[in-house]
Order: sequence, then structure tokens, then C-alpha cells
Amino acid sequence: MADVQAKFHKHQASKFDEILGANPKVSILADARDLPLYHEACIYHAPSRSVFVTSNQLVASSDQANAATANKFVKLTRIYDPEPNLAAGPHVTKVENITFPAIAGAMLNGGVNLDSESILLCAQGSRDPKDPSGIIKLTVPSVASGDTVFESVIESFHGIPFNSVNDVIVHPHDMSIWFTDPPYGFHQGIRPPPQLPNHVYRYDPKNGSVRAVADRFTRPNGLCFSPELDTLYVTDTGAVHGSPSVPLDQTGPSHIYAFDVVLKNGCSEPFLTNRRVFAYAPGKVPDGIKCDTRGNVYAGCTDGIEVWDRSGVLIGTVNIPGGISNFCFGEKGIMYACNENKLLKVQFDGGEVKGALLGM
Repeated sequence: MADVQAKFHKHQASKFDEILGANPKVSILADARDLPLYHEACIYHAPSRSVFVTSNQLVASSDQANAATANKFVKLTRIYDPEPNLAAGPHVTKVENITFPAIAGAMLNGGVNLDSESILLCAQGSRDPKDPSGIIKLTVPSVASGDTVFESVIESFHGIPFNSVNDVIVHPHDMSIWFTDPPYGFHQGIRPPPQLPNHVYRYDPKNGSVRAVADRFTRPNGLCFSPELDTLYVTDTGAVHGSPSVPLDQTGPSHIYAFDVVLKNGCSEPFLTNRRVFAYAPGKVPDGIKCDTRGNVYAGCTDGIEVWDRSGVLIGTVNIPGGISNFCFGEKGIMYACNENKLLKVQFDGGEVKGALLGM
């Protein structure tokens, strides 16, 4: 694997050094050359040491043109990170295209682990109501066997179609599903006009309830829980409009908001309270967001991966040319990061950094 000339910018040196270790490095795990195959989702599947990634929107060939998706499509790819074998020499990364016809119009985006055998993916959908949209579930063993099927988890808010769901997380205690729903699909020409505000939603699969739990976003995007599960972080990437004809708004939202997750007396489901600005990303457009087990907050931005402590103080940046849209923690201090045409492997030296999502 070739190394990337990343820079580690230390805003708070002592705190960032605890994360970086003595010899951090960034290498290329997979390179798609000119194709933006490594854009979103970035879901680490520990049993197989593989990462599921969705592409950016690709231009369909003339024989695959589809007006419902503005003649675009999204690929779903699985990349394996094999154990190094020094005796066998340099290893070759295995990359699988696991896109299948049933989700051709789903225009997949973010995703998360549901359990050891299944993952959830955000289906933005298309202008054709028959195409999958909302949250769908894939069973990993069926993907491995080539017999790929999916299950629709939730498609609408009480019959009203979602705008274009973007990112999703699962609460590990009650298995409730939380997701964001900005209007990017409409501005990208793949979805009908929005019928809902730009909300954060909570869906409870046990009783089928779906609730809007946070509002007042321009474009809600990534979300994650703190290690203690008492805080929800949500990014707002409103600086990016979505239409290719509208430039980046340098003064638009590039914020991370924090909410307290509160279960009030007599209530069976939690509320989000005490909305506050947690941070403004100087690198702009904080997309995917994760916490480590120490409570530090990481976000993929246009300058790479920015890291804040739990007080909202920017402690460091892993500067990566081309920026990072989404990422995930692996094992032993490893992070996988989507750099559009490259999937990067970030190795924090010492292996002490663990993602709160998987506890690895």
C-alpha cells in the first residue's frame, strides 16, 4: 500500500498526540483512479475485516440511462483489509462490486452496522416511487454468497415520502434507528420536490413509531452518539446546496450541533433537548461524524479529518488533499476514510484509539 503525504496539524499538541501516537501514517487501501467509488457509508464489518462503501453519483452509459435518476447511478463496493503476511510479501487488497439490480434506483448514501450479520443503508431514492427509498437492510452473508437481497425498514413519515435520507445510526441499547433527511436529492435532480422539513428522525422498529426529533437545520447530514449515549451530535452541511450550478457558500452552515438525549418521566421514548453549537468546522462541510471511546469527536471535512475534544475545542486535523466525506473506525487504532477515488487507511500509532460505535 502506498503512503499518502498527509499532514497532522496539532492545534492542541498534547491532546492530539494522545490520539496520533509516535508514528501515525496514512496509506491507500484501494484506488479507483478517476472514479469516485469511495464517497459514503464506510461501514466496517469486523468478522470479515471488510468495509462497505457507496460511490458518489456516477454518470450512466447510454444503454443504462434512467430519467428517474437523472441518468446517474451509485455503486456499492466491499473492500477487504487482509492481515499482513510478511512471508507472502505485499498483500493485494480485494475489492468487490456488490451493486445488484434491485437497488439500481436506490441511489445509496450513508450506512451503519445493525448487527454482526446485517447493515443499514440510506436509500435516497429516485423520481420513480417504485424505487427503494428510506432505510434498507442488507444481510451480509447473502452479499458474500452473491444472493443479495434487501429488506425495506422504513420508507416514509406516516405516508409522506422522505426527502432523501442521508446518514443513519443505531442506538445500541434499544436498537432504535436515527437518521437525517436533507433535500439534496431534489437539488441533484434525482428526487421530487421535498414534502417534509429537514429533520432528524428516530424510528423504533419494535413498535413502528417514527418521530421528528430535531429541526431547524439547513441540511442535516452526519450524526453520532457520545460514548455515554447521552449526547447526539448532528452536522449541518448547508454550505453545500446540492445543485452543481450553485457554488459553495463560504458563510453557510458548516456546523456541528449537540443535543442532550433525555428520557422524561412517564415517556417511553427519548427527547432531544438543549440544542447548542458544538463546533464550527474551519475546514468546512463536516459530513460523516464519529466519536471515539474517550469522547473526542471526529468529522470528515474538505481539509481532511478534524478532531475536537468533548468540550468542542479543535485539537487537531489530519490534513488530506481532496478532503474526506465519510470514514469509520476499524480495529487497533485504524480508521478507514473515503477520499472519493481512494479509500484510505489511517493508522494511529499505538492502537489505543477506539471508535465508540464498535468499541474497537
